[in-house]
Amino acid sequence: MDTNWGAFTAAEPELAKTVEERFAAYTHHVLATLRRDGSPRTTGLEVRFAGGELWLGMMPDSLKAADLRRDPRFALQANPGEGTTMGGGDVRICGRAVEIADEDAEARAGYAEEVEPPEPFHLFRTELTEVVRTCVEDEKYLVVQVWKPGEPVRTLKRT
Repeated sequence: MDTNWGAFTAAEPELAKTVEERFAAYTHHVLATLRRDGSPRTTGLEVRFAGGELWLGMMPDSLKAADLRRDPRFALQANPGEGTTMGGGDVRICGRAVEIADEDAEARAGYAEEVEPPEPFHLFRTELTEVVRTCVEDEKYLVVQVWKPGEPVRTLKRT
């Protein structure tokens, strides 16, 4: 079962807000895709949350776009920032990327309102399969929150 960002936000508004804040703290994040041979590729990426969607925009003919066209699975890690405190925790989103064709002018225009993309550009909306937040609580607990479509957030605490 997959879902978009808007459905996740409706189901888990507090976690969604925290995740968006982590991504908003920095411009560049890390996208993991699968190469043709199945090995992982990590690259930098800017993301946008708009219109109930998490958008991934890419330069024309980029390797990460080719990877997603071939195999849409991805993992997206928020930039942890400077130092070791990671205010708000460490967040990761996994899912599948669905390319928005050039002919879908409405979706592409909605994305372009948020950013001035180069022309041409690849645009993908995301279908989420997992959202994970890891943080330290009370300076002694490692807390991991895991959300999957159709399930409530599971919270694990470790000392």
